[in-house]
Amino acid sequence: MADRADRGDRDTIRDTRQVYVHPQQHMTTTRDRFGTTNGPTASQMIALVTLVPVSGTLLVLAGLTLVGSVIGLAVATPLAILFSPVLVPAALLVILAVTGFLSSGAFGLTGLSSLTRVTSYLRMVGERMPEELDYAKRRVADAVAYTGQKTKDVGQTIESKARESGTTGRV
Repeated sequence: MADRADRGDRDTIRDTRQVYVHPQQHMTTTRDRFGTTNGPTASQMIALVTLVPVSGTLLVLAGLTLVGSVIGLAVATPLAILFSPVLVPAALLVILAVTGFLSSGAFGLTGLSSLTRVTSYLRMVGERMPEELDYAKRRVADAVAYTGQKTKDVGQTIESKARESGTTGRV
């Protein structure tokens, strides 16, 4: 038992003697070579001096806009409820009219761009057409000349074969 008590005391002593290492936090201030801390730079001060009033003004304007929107909603809600049988069909009519105008414009622009593309293609083909016609005429003339030459050669070959067979066949 005494052994266990001694071991237990050693374990508790060992546990209390453990060293806990805590990481040091990074210093955010700058230090010069003598170890003194510098304040903010001039550009940081200028940014602070200019941004605080601007951001404050924008926050005030945002608050005023929110208050105005809430008041306007509070005033307009009863009127919207009273006139909703007239306003809803009117809003639908306006939405359909705007949609019709936009789709009409889109179809018109698509048609015009298609016509422009076709006319530019036809102009390009029209400019190339005489060159292509001349090329086709030359090819046809070459083909006719080649066919004529071949026909002439075949005719001469047949004539020479007929003469050979005519001379040997008369015996």
